[in-house]
Amino acid sequence: MVDKEFELNDVVQMKKQHPCGENRWQIIRMGMDIRIKCLGCGHSVMLPRKEFSRKMKKVLEKAEK
Repeated sequence: MVDKEFELNDVVQMKKQHPCGENRWQIIRMGMDIRIKCLGCGHSVMLPRKEFSRKMKKVLEKAEK
């Protein structure tokens, strides 16, 4: 579970790609639920934290602090 550490504004890769063809998502809100935005078409999705952790493959880019 070490490589599943993520923060706000990180760019992550999910196990399944978005219907638009993009597989890069930016974390735009964190809390009990996590909102992610597709970097291809701009569509946003809100997932419960547990489901997000299960569906996330890896962090592609860490956010700048």
